[in-house]
Amino acid sequence: MAAVGSSGSTAAAGPGAVSAGAGALEPGTVSAAHRRLKYISLAVLVVQNASLILSIRYTRTLPGDRFFATTAVVMAEVLKGLTCLLLLFAQKRGNVKHLVLFLHEAVLVQYVDTLKLAVPSLIYTLQNNLQYVAISNLPAATFQVTYQLKILTTALFSVLMLNRSLSRLQWASLLLLFMGVAIVQAQQAGGGGPRPLDQNPGAGLAAVVASCLSSGFAGVYFEKILKGSSGSVWLRNLQLGLFGTALGLAGLWWAEGTAVARRGFFFGYTPAVWGVVLNQAFGGLLVAVVVKYADNILKGFATSLSIVLSTVASIRLFGFHVDPLFALGAGLVIGAVYLYSLPRGAAKAIASASTSASTSGPCTHQQPPGQPPPPQLSSHRGDLSTEPFLPKSVLVK
Repeated sequence: MAAVGSSGSTAAAGPGAVSAGAGALEPGTVSAAHRRLKYISLAVLVVQNASLILSIRYTRTLPGDRFFATTAVVMAEVLKGLTCLLLLFAQKRGNVKHLVLFLHEAVLVQYVDTLKLAVPSLIYTLQNNLQYVAISNLPAATFQVTYQLKILTTALFSVLMLNRSLSRLQWASLLLLFMGVAIVQAQQAGGGGPRPLDQNPGAGLAAVVASCLSSGFAGVYFEKILKGSSGSVWLRNLQLGLFGTALGLAGLWWAEGTAVARRGFFFGYTPAVWGVVLNQAFGGLLVAVVVKYADNILKGFATSLSIVLSTVASIRLFGFHVDPLFALGAGLVIGAVYLYSLPRGAAKAIASASTSASTSGPCTHQQPPGQPPPPQLSSHRGDLSTEPFLPKSVLVK
């Protein structure tokens, strides 16, 4: 997923970021406030991850007129761009002249930086449309599990394009991830319960794989071209929104232009569809704010919880059947997500503990009682382990 810089935690800092003045508070107060923010961040990440997928699945399987997915993608881009414009307007304290001068400098004068965003914006627009295709043809729980392949694609593109290294535990977790997704897809191909006649699991699988590939490439490409960029998260999202709206309209005209012209842009829109559009537009922006308070383990835990929540909700809402094969595959994916999210220092500790447990008896170099543990090297080395779970909406697309 896309990140503004090499660290997703700082990338999301914007108008809502906690100021340095918080250091004046008592340590206990700061610690308690930070814990509350972490729990709030966990709740936001879980709800946003699960609710968007469930709401899209719900609106795409309702009987009656079906809305055009391309129009929903365009509307989400428009609303997101307008929201970012309002946030930038607030940053300029309501001074229209300052805002216009700022946008002229950032968008037009520095046009090279703006044009750099055209490629990831094109890919993200394609990805958003592919998600509608995938969720329309796959159960929400199956999609949620399979979509975790984006971790694998992001890792591979980071190794190839950014020359990053992964620990052995991370490579093992990626293998577990692939195995888990393969088992879930085997269960889906084998039946996995009744499904509507208008759904094509093969098309759904192809769409989700293409979406994961585009997500991984766009996120890493975005990080590569914008490393060291000074633009705020709201400015970058506004620029992406401008390109996304134009490209989304082009895709709408190419794929469904005749039908939209005949039936209308908002054909099939219901309150539930508007809920999906608002979730896409504002949910990702909200995640961009709270993700700075969530460490990697918390993000991995949020991903795991969202898989469980999507599965439970799918049972209640869509009559989804969980059989042992799906449970095994989903369990492998959840375990892989957790292992991959571990900081590099913790991963090394687990690997060394397993090695010593399998090759010898009690360790002869144990830490003496009462002695502090030796200092650990920082796990933040600018590698993929520091940011594997940034939603694609930290630059919200």
